[in-house]
Amino acid sequence: MISKLLFLQTDAATVIDTVENAAATAPERVTLWDMALNGGWIMLVLVLLLVLAIYIFIERFLTLNGALKGEEDEQFMERIRQYVHEGDVDAARNLAKETVTPLGRMISKGFSRLGRPMPDIQAAIENEGQLEVARLEKRVSYVATVASLGPMIGFLGTVVGMIQAFQEMAYAGNNIDIQMLASGIYTAMVTTVGGLIVGIICYFLNNLLVSRINKVVFELEVRANEFMDLLHEPA
Repeated sequence: MISKLLFLQTDAATVIDTVENAAATAPERVTLWDMALNGGWIMLVLVLLLVLAIYIFIERFLTLNGALKGEEDEQFMERIRQYVHEGDVDAARNLAKETVTPLGRMISKGFSRLGRPMPDIQAAIENEGQLEVARLEKRVSYVATVASLGPMIGFLGTVVGMIQAFQEMAYAGNNIDIQMLASGIYTAMVTTVGGLIVGIICYFLNNLLVSRINKVVFELEVRANEFMDLLHEPA
């Protein structure tokens, strides 16, 4: 009985020692910052592209929010309708000229064509609307470009890292160490992860901007139709 107890105590001590040794030799947890530092100059390029995309996103998002003012646009169109019904076209024209928004510029262009056939007025409004949309879409394509370039640049870094790892192995000759290969592959794969992260973030930001632009375009089309209906109303 005593021998069995001693045997169990020995096994328990052995298990405890094994666990303690494993915990002592376990590798430290790798953070994203550590991975970024191990990625080399490719990671610097990816970070710069991500910063550029975020800057463009913030600037365009604020611009689109300024252009998308549904309640203010309704009040603006109501005042235009009131002036036209009262026969004070000059006041309506001045209001449109003083309203520094895409909608204001569209309506102002329509007033500048008064006296011409209705198709000419509508064509002028549509052309101005296309110019406004082009202004709103300015630099948005850069975000989409970064979304596409990020994974490709990350894969380029992986290929370059693999080449460097095999080159070091070739120089090492018979002194090849498995740790050397693992370290090179680890560094190379980090750029792929970085590229995918940049691509995913920029893809999401680009979709947000595109959805906002589509909403602005829809609002402009609705207001333009309201203005044309107003001109078709009997005096």
